[in-house]
Amino acid sequence: MKHFVHINVNGADRSHEVEPRLLLVHYLRDVLGLTGTHVGCETSLCGACTVLVDGQAVKSCTMFAVQADGAHVKTIEGFAADGQLHPVQEGFWERHGLQCGYCTPGMIVAASQLLERNPAPSREEIRHGLEGNLCRCTGYQHIVEAVEYAARKV
Repeated sequence: MKHFVHINVNGADRSHEVEPRLLLVHYLRDVLGLTGTHVGCETSLCGACTVLVDGQAVKSCTMFAVQADGAHVKTIEGFAADGQLHPVQEGFWERHGLQCGYCTPGMIVAASQLLERNPAPSREEIRHGLEGNLCRCTGYQHIVEAVEYAARKV
């Protein structure tokens, strides 16, 4: 039996009939075509699928689309505005916070929540705030510097 979901995604109201077992990550990617949210491990370990649900960073591979019914969801596609990068996106660009880029959308989403809660985090607080997001390419130093850059811009 399918269910209707009404979800505000990146400021736009969206309604679809979905299977109750459809994961939010697959709703975003396969139904809405928002492929910036990546499927990494599907076990909630890597954080590549991180999105904001009502302002809270959530690993979208652990949530059903029906659980997001009525919620506001922000994906990586919702961060840039009017052709301007979000400060965290700019930080990743300016401080070389990415290599292959697979983890980057989830890192940016998680970092934005961190800066919303703590606009001037220490390096230790940044590392703690990002610990649920894994990067297989870097030693995290440039990612931490990217978040520090963004903190100065916010």
